[in-house]
Amino acid sequence: MADNISSTFEHELKRLEKRVDALVRVCDQLQDENRSLKQRQDVLTSERATLLQKNEQVRARVEAMIGRLKAMEQGS
Repeated sequence: MADNISSTFEHELKRLEKRVDALVRVCDQLQDENRSLKQRQDVLTSERATLLQKNEQVRARVEAMIGRLKAMEQGS
């Protein structure tokens, strides 16, 4: 009887060990994915800032052109 209980305990222990190992692998994968997503977010944030800056520059140039055109219109 004691051997049977010991065998069952060993079996359950090995099953639990496999589940813990699988959980550790999933955690490692999630950490890698999280790291990758954070890096991607940093890149996208930087790209967004660059695009916003370019947009402002273009807006200023267009406004300056409009101002020059209005000045030319009034000068004619």
